[in-house]
Amino acid sequence: MKSYLITFLALLGISFSLAAKPLKVYLLVGQSNMQGHAAERTLAHLGMDPKTAPLLKAIQHEDGTPKLQRNVWISSVDTSEESGVKEGKLTVGYGAGGRERKIGPELTFGITMQKHIGEPILLIKTSWGGKSLNTDFRPPSAGPYQFNEKQIENFKKRGKDVADERRKRAERTGVFYRLMLDHVRKVLDDIKRVYPAYDVKAGYELAGFVWFQGWNDMVDSGTYPTRGQLGSYDAYSKNLAHFIRDVRRDLEAPKLPFVIGVMGAGGPIAKYTPDQMRYAGIHGEFRKAMAAPAKLPEFKGNVTAVFTENYWDGQLSELVNRRGKINAKRRELAKNQSLNRAQRDKAIAEFTDEIFTKEEQAILEAGISNAAYHYLGSAKILTQIGQAFAEALVAMD
Repeated sequence: MKSYLITFLALLGISFSLAAKPLKVYLLVGQSNMQGHAAERTLAHLGMDPKTAPLLKAIQHEDGTPKLQRNVWISSVDTSEESGVKEGKLTVGYGAGGRERKIGPELTFGITMQKHIGEPILLIKTSWGGKSLNTDFRPPSAGPYQFNEKQIENFKKRGKDVADERRKRAERTGVFYRLMLDHVRKVLDDIKRVYPAYDVKAGYELAGFVWFQGWNDMVDSGTYPTRGQLGSYDAYSKNLAHFIRDVRRDLEAPKLPFVIGVMGAGGPIAKYTPDQMRYAGIHGEFRKAMAAPAKLPEFKGNVTAVFTENYWDGQLSELVNRRGKINAKRRELAKNQSLNRAQRDKAIAEFTDEIFTKEEQAILEAGISNAAYHYLGSAKILTQIGQAFAEALVAMD
């Protein structure tokens, strides 16, 4: 009987060891749109559309309070925190720091990926607003930043010392690439600090990397002097390919699946309004440059591009544009000295009712919390983007 018990326990022990899998770790990296500028209140907009209502149920309880995602843990760089980092179970509030809680792509990325994996996962998010790939995130293999002739000429015209400008640029180059690696390594060296139930014996697996950055490069006419013309952002493509290679080398993960979140603020170019068309060339060329590394033979099957323009909310954008009429009306009324404040407010309210239905007013009030370059600070947009990032990684399995 005793021998049978020992054999049974041994077999049981073997089954437990087989069940212990490495913790899957996902890295989320970029600038302000990876931080996420969607205010918590904009989550209400998800519930107004049957397509996105299920996402709201996954994020909030019926009373509107945010859920703690039981099996998703996160460590996120957050300069608004005294410690410089925010950690714990994934929930609302891991977006950009500030006075109100915000979300970014991390929320639905974590929810979607955990549902697919069916076991605890860890997210490590390193994002800082206003950072470029050409300088701030510049990977080592890209070499030093090189000023072009036009930049040097401008320095001389402004009485700047070219050697000093080179020195200052060199000091900035790659700083945030290194900070990214430092934070990732710090978390990986002590995962229990973030996820207390982590099984050290089972270890971890770097299972995916999401890159969502680009605005600062796209608008940088110094680094990209012909922006908008064919091939004007080729240097970005080359730097991003170096970035992918260097991240894999430095984290010792040679086949780390990599998702490129292609900038898409403004939506599909084919649907641009006449006012937007002046940006079409720049936006189009930059989006092509961002997606280009995914087509390189060396990255076949483990690098993919997600075109975030597909999750732009055209209705929300149109309502914002229409709202500009209210501001114009307000300026017009301000010139009329015969009206007091109450009369002007009444006139604005009546004008608002003329150009918006009640439903449109509700969508406008609930859906927006930031500018277009931050995807309108729309939870409806950013949650769909986060979900798409996760689904893109799943598709590469």
